[in-house]
Amino acid sequence: MPSRRIPLYIHIAYLFVGLLLGYALVSQGYQYWQTQRLLMQEAQSRYQLIANHAQAALDALYRPSRAAIDLLAHTPLVHANSLEARLSHVDALVAALHAQPQLSAAYVGWSNGDFFLLRPWADSPLMHKLYPEAPLHTRWVVQSRQPAQQAGGTFLYLDAELKELARHERSNYPFDPRSRRWYQQAQARGGLYSSNPYRFFTSDEAGITLALAHPEGHAVLGLDTTLSSLDALLSSYKPTPSSQVAVINATGEIVTWSENRTLPTQPDSGLPLLSQLNNEPLVQAQQLIADQQAISVKHGRWQAQDWQLARVALLADAGDMPLYLLLASPHDELLAAAKVLRHESMLISMLLIVPGIALALLFARWAARPLKTLTREAEKIERFNFDEPLTVDSNIAEVADLARAMGKMKATIHRFLDLSLALSAETDFQRLLAQLIKDMQEVTNADAALIYLQDSAEAPWQLACLRHHGQMLATEHSAPIALDAQHHPLLQALHFAKPVRLSGAQASQHFSALPTPTNDLSLWALPLRNRKGDTLGILALLVDEAQNPLSRELMAFAQTLSTTAAVALNTQRLLDEQKALLEAFIQLLAGAIDAKSPYTGGHCQRVPELAKALAQAACAEQNGPFKDFSLSAEQWETLHIAAWLHDCGKVTTPEYVVDKATKLETLYDRIHEVRMRFEVLKRDAHIAYWQARAEGEPNDSAQLKAQLQEQLAQLDDDFAFVARCNVGGEFMADSDLARLERIAGQTWLRTLSDRLGIGHEELQRKQAHPEPPLPTLEPLLADKPEHSIERRAQDVITANNPWGFSLQTPALLYNRGELYNLSVRRGTLSEEERFKINEHIIQTIIMLERLPFPRHLREVPEIAGGHHEKMDGQGYPRGLTQAQMSIPARMMAIADIFEALTAIDRPYKAGKPLSVAMRIMAKMRDEQHIDAELFALFVRSGVYRRYAEQYMPAALIDAVDEAALLS
Repeated sequence: MPSRRIPLYIHIAYLFVGLLLGYALVSQGYQYWQTQRLLMQEAQSRYQLIANHAQAALDALYRPSRAAIDLLAHTPLVHANSLEARLSHVDALVAALHAQPQLSAAYVGWSNGDFFLLRPWADSPLMHKLYPEAPLHTRWVVQSRQPAQQAGGTFLYLDAELKELARHERSNYPFDPRSRRWYQQAQARGGLYSSNPYRFFTSDEAGITLALAHPEGHAVLGLDTTLSSLDALLSSYKPTPSSQVAVINATGEIVTWSENRTLPTQPDSGLPLLSQLNNEPLVQAQQLIADQQAISVKHGRWQAQDWQLARVALLADAGDMPLYLLLASPHDELLAAAKVLRHESMLISMLLIVPGIALALLFARWAARPLKTLTREAEKIERFNFDEPLTVDSNIAEVADLARAMGKMKATIHRFLDLSLALSAETDFQRLLAQLIKDMQEVTNADAALIYLQDSAEAPWQLACLRHHGQMLATEHSAPIALDAQHHPLLQALHFAKPVRLSGAQASQHFSALPTPTNDLSLWALPLRNRKGDTLGILALLVDEAQNPLSRELMAFAQTLSTTAAVALNTQRLLDEQKALLEAFIQLLAGAIDAKSPYTGGHCQRVPELAKALAQAACAEQNGPFKDFSLSAEQWETLHIAAWLHDCGKVTTPEYVVDKATKLETLYDRIHEVRMRFEVLKRDAHIAYWQARAEGEPNDSAQLKAQLQEQLAQLDDDFAFVARCNVGGEFMADSDLARLERIAGQTWLRTLSDRLGIGHEELQRKQAHPEPPLPTLEPLLADKPEHSIERRAQDVITANNPWGFSLQTPALLYNRGELYNLSVRRGTLSEEERFKINEHIIQTIIMLERLPFPRHLREVPEIAGGHHEKMDGQGYPRGLTQAQMSIPARMMAIADIFEALTAIDRPYKAGKPLSVAMRIMAKMRDEQHIDAELFALFVRSGVYRRYAEQYMPAALIDAVDEAALLS
């Protein structure tokens, strides 16, 4: 099935819409990609910003604490050796804790095991658990231990003005600062020590410890700094609401987390592990720790979402382990702004595309309107409608150029078709040549046009047609152009495929049939080739290009037309050659039929002349029943072929049947066999006479002699009668048939087998019946079983035969019985043999209908096969009436009968005088055997007499009473 056709303006609209959509998609896609890239870069920048803030927060925690601990190292506190002395200097610790809210405790440990700690009070369940005895309004908690003076420790609770609110002694306070890592590391380093983050026991918060060994080595000062401020910082700087931010150390312990949720605890107050959070994005981000870059970013996926993961290394000024900032943000939130921008841009694009489509359709329809006009013009050309000129107005240059080219194409095709039609319609070869050079001369405005042809590849070129200034000129006196005359300008122009310049004298010299031109001429030679490439002829054009210059387009048209002309020329030549071949074959077949029998020679050649003469007389009629009768060239050809082939079926008729001169003749005249039997009977009579003389009385010799003479005379008379019967005639009386029966009843003695030395078929027929014992008596004239030759089933004409034959087929193919054949009443032919002769018309029709005649010759079988029909429907082989027969078929019947009546070469009769033949035909007219009106035309036009004068002996041409014949 062909695909659905869509108008061009729709395609143009598709193009515009496609371009708009493509631009929108590419633009929006690029914009979305750039926005996504920028947002990703912004996210990375924000990651870096968060890392910077986290780094700053760490610095803000560490550096003030270091400054504070450096100041505390120079206070008198480190030299106080009693609780009261140390309490007098507690304001220095309070000042440090006030200055840095992230500090959770300040303390000093001495080399003797003393320990002094100041902690700000926080109203929390953990603080109440640690200090259950703390009174109301407690602001500061002091923990003191002096192992040398007491076993336990002292806990003091101070208000905001550092006034003591309560003091409690705890016996179970086995704290020794010297066993702590911060003390040991500070002493070992002899300076500042910063611990790794860990969870403070007293506050359950993550933090770090700063410890500074006193220069004198007798004490170590310590500050506990919480990382709560870092938690708040990370929570406030999350890139998106669902982002996860955490700080971990190298072992995967969480230092701080953006989510304000309780972290799982670890034994020994250790920090929780990241793997315990069930936070896959941060776990995936943790894998970036192995990357040595300052910041590492990668793509992750969790819970059917894409995540942007990052890891940033934090620079800590103290501690044994590095810290890392981990960040994880879902793509949907990172790219939310880009998606909103994309959706808004797509919406705006769609709103712009709708009017764009309408404008595109409007513009496309306007642009395609001239193309519709060109389409209608192309459809007219397709229908070969060239009545109206092509007019298309368009501002589009390509469409205007196409319209102009299409108009020229239409005119060229119209002209080409007209010329081609004129060439192809011509069926006469000479008129075709004249038409060809006329068209070529008019197309090119040539002064003269010539066509040269050659009979064979070796023959010279002969001028076949010449036209000069619109008039055809004679070509008889033109000299041929030999093939070896390569200097001839025509062959040079043909060989080099370019024009040759000739003066007027040169043109007249080389083309003798051409009048001497007055101007110089250009000789153009166009070969006329068939499909095989063989050159059939040369078309020569002599053009005065000074007045009529030939453009390249005009010569291309002329060359194309010459190709079409060559095809027409070749076709017509082939048709003429095929017609000549067909004509020669027809005459060959007709001549073979006539030559087959010396008694019918010339019949197939004379009937066509007679039939065509009668047809010409009918065409010449101006009044009467044939005033409207006429024959075209194709109908004349049909009548000609039908007349020549009207008896072609006779090739199937045996010669001995056609030429049968006596009743007993087959391949030879069997009267000789009969004569021999009579001779045998006469010998038998002589033998009987001499036997009787030998055995009888001498006085009986005279009587015996008389009997012998009487018997011999009877035998001679009987044989003479049989011989007369064998010759045949117009009529045979019943008495003659009875006498034949009596003669046939005589017998003769056969002593030899009649099955020796005979042919296979005859032997088969004889063997169908047993041979009587020899010697045997046989009839003098016999109808033996082997004389009956059976007809094959396929030779029987059935009632429903496809040809419409209505003949009654005899049961036997041949009956060669001697008595049967001698008893034929009229002529020499038996019923079977007469059917065999009449069968030639059946074979004629069958043979002709099997031939693939061209359409214009389809009536040949009907015309050729109707000459034995009768106007009353009693003829054969179809039993047609006058109304069922065409006029040419009825003409054939008259021509066939008249030729047969006047022929002098028939074996069974002598030629009849002209008057007798015409009276017989008049009788046949009266008996409705032939067409009465055609017979009247036959007489009135004198066709019969002109034929007689040409083909009949003068002795048989006598006077004919035409008036009596027409009455």
